[in-house]
Amino acid sequence: MAQRANISPTWYTWLEQGRGGAPSAHVLDRIARALMLTDVEREHLFLLGLGRPPEVRYRKDEGVTPRLQRVLDALEPCPALIRTATWDVVAWNRAASAMLTDYGSLPPEQRNILRIIFLDPRVRAAQYDWEGVARLVVGAFRVDAARAGAASQVEPLVDELCRLSPEFKALWRDNDVRSHGEGLKHIRHPLLGPVAFEYSVFAVDGRPDLSMVVYNPATTADREKIRSLIGSARAFD
Repeated sequence: MAQRANISPTWYTWLEQGRGGAPSAHVLDRIARALMLTDVEREHLFLLGLGRPPEVRYRKDEGVTPRLQRVLDALEPCPALIRTATWDVVAWNRAASAMLTDYGSLPPEQRNILRIIFLDPRVRAAQYDWEGVARLVVGAFRVDAARAGAASQVEPLVDELCRLSPEFKALWRDNDVRSHGEGLKHIRHPLLGPVAFEYSVFAVDGRPDLSMVVYNPATTADREKIRSLIGSARAFD
């Protein structure tokens, strides 16, 4: 075991016997790799050895399981989507397509929330307070990317948006950070008119790279508007 972890047998023996003080994070990481621990097991090892979780290692996983997609579908008429730590939308339900963005019509590399907010004029026009929404999105995105250890992964997107959007460039240089756990969102839908949502963001257990965003219609009238729109769309499928 010591050989696989590339540490001295004496030091490893001391660790097993609880001697020699707390191991370093580097040693624990070597042991975790040697034992081929899962992410959950690695986190537990760090909690036992150091009393804290390990530093985040960003790992990009594509797509979601069919079970998670069924959860999204069951939430209708609430628009709901799954986004990555870099805010790429990887799954959504019919209500999200009808009320937010038709993600299915976009190439996968274009299904990024920041890209849509800053570069799609239709989405900009749908916001009652685009400037406030844009500032919140940039600040929350910065927090999510840093928390997931994905700072280097977002650099190409940030560079591109800085070139294409003066507003994004200015907001990004502000270095503002925001919480995005829950709030109220108002949009102007081209067919339904004004619609209000209470949104909440949830972590996806076992997938630290993903989060679920659910937009709950704020009133019964808003809910019925969306239900009617989805029903009409299904009639033409």
